[in-house]
Amino acid sequence: MNKKGLAILMRTRMRPTNNDSAHLARSPLANMVNQTVNGGQSSSGTQKLNALSNTKRDFEVVSESMHSAISMSKTEVLDSVLSDFSEGYFSLSYENRRKLLVQLAKEYDVNRTQVCDLIKQYLGLEPPGTGSDSAHSVGVEVEASLSAFYRIERNLRHALKPMYEVLFERLNTHPGGLKFLSILRADILSILAEDNLASLRALDSYLKEKLSTWLSPAALELHQITWDDPASLLEKIVAYEAVHPISNLIDLKRRLGVGRRCFGYFHPAIPGEPLIFIEVALMKDMAQSVQEVLWDDPPIPECEATCALFYSISSTQPGLSGINLGKFLIKRVITLVRKDMPHISTFATLSPIPGYMQWLLSKLASQSKLAEGEDMPNSSADRSGSTFSENILEPEEERALMDASVEFTTGKNSMEVMLNLLTSANHEWTKSDKLLSVLKPPLMRLCARYLLQEKKRGKALDSVANFHLQNGAMVERINWMADRSEKGLHQSGGIMVNYVYRLGKIEDYSQSYFSTGHIHTSSELSRYIEPLKEPQNTTE
Repeated sequence: MNKKGLAILMRTRMRPTNNDSAHLARSPLANMVNQTVNGGQSSSGTQKLNALSNTKRDFEVVSESMHSAISMSKTEVLDSVLSDFSEGYFSLSYENRRKLLVQLAKEYDVNRTQVCDLIKQYLGLEPPGTGSDSAHSVGVEVEASLSAFYRIERNLRHALKPMYEVLFERLNTHPGGLKFLSILRADILSILAEDNLASLRALDSYLKEKLSTWLSPAALELHQITWDDPASLLEKIVAYEAVHPISNLIDLKRRLGVGRRCFGYFHPAIPGEPLIFIEVALMKDMAQSVQEVLWDDPPIPECEATCALFYSISSTQPGLSGINLGKFLIKRVITLVRKDMPHISTFATLSPIPGYMQWLLSKLASQSKLAEGEDMPNSSADRSGSTFSENILEPEEERALMDASVEFTTGKNSMEVMLNLLTSANHEWTKSDKLLSVLKPPLMRLCARYLLQEKKRGKALDSVANFHLQNGAMVERINWMADRSEKGLHQSGGIMVNYVYRLGKIEDYSQSYFSTGHIHTSSELSRYIEPLKEPQNTTE
């Protein structure tokens, strides 16, 4: 193994687990302090009192440095104050970070008293051009009136900006500040998941808007990541890969080698670390399983490829959640690949369906209970609730399922049987050819329904589907047993989906999805489901 490979391997092995990371993120330095103070022994009452006193004093110091960072006008010492604040913030426990962010959201918000006063002044102004007949006097009055309007409007725009905007703006221009703001927002999102405070939501919304502006495509650099890049960068690719974990160095080298591409978006303020990266496989045809992409060997000669398959896209910054960098990355990569390889004519994905099994199991459980209640003559089942009865399984699917499952499980009805099979230990149903053959028709049909019909606020319920559809893709094909990994079976019963970005149609598809929620799909996929209540566009 060469030095680069050894460095990547060692760094990856030294990385903390997810649980450890969460613990460290909450209190990166407090753990070390506790270990030093305790020395493996229980702290005395005096030590605990001192620790509490130090914690309170640390919070007050960081709070004061935050106030100085917002209010200070001396630019020559501002960098030092911002550094003190960011370093102090990392030393705080999770509880004190929460306290500080709530303080920032509430005490440095918009001055609403000032805003109300300005609105009263504005409403008290007389509209220009009223109250005079003379053309000359009208002109003079209009100018005077407009001048008053402009002045109050300017003051209103200034007053409507929260005070914490100053902190964000200053941190953005401070070395390491953009990365720090991303971490800050990750903490805000974590707190909001526990306690949905209105003031904190407003803080998050404002910071998200600022980050979206600072991370516009014009400010980002597209870089093709190769094996020749520094080990520190490749280690981040291994660590942040979110869709198909990189198993070893051979796997990593393959993903960066012949017939494969990896592109990342970088920002000059966060050097050596991609904000988001995408992995591409160059193939003869659109892949139907992840095995074709990750394990089939050897790759085809690049000159024979006709399809660029996007099989993984991963974000590295939790604090950038909700900022759609992936949309711009995909479009940039399509443009670049078309330029370098004109023989590539198809741009598609092989994507997971992360919410499918959760939706299906919930549906099966609720419908099974309803069916059981309806079969009882004196049932007092509540039929006035939000859950309504529907036939999830077709009659022939029910018969085949009940006949094939006798030796594997039992149930009061076909939906309970299917639920028991799909939740069996170690996915036992995937080890029986008989069960696979009878489960394939309903699972594929219901998957098509989930992707094309199940909506939330008029948009696709599945998060990955919504991402690609709003970017301008269409749903082309679903693939049976495309991902047999534990994760793939747990999320979607092993089914994966191909989304296709049709050149010349991307913007039209994106616009129609945003405006009406219409999902463009292939005629092959539309045959899995019954006609929709609202017609969907199909593409041959």
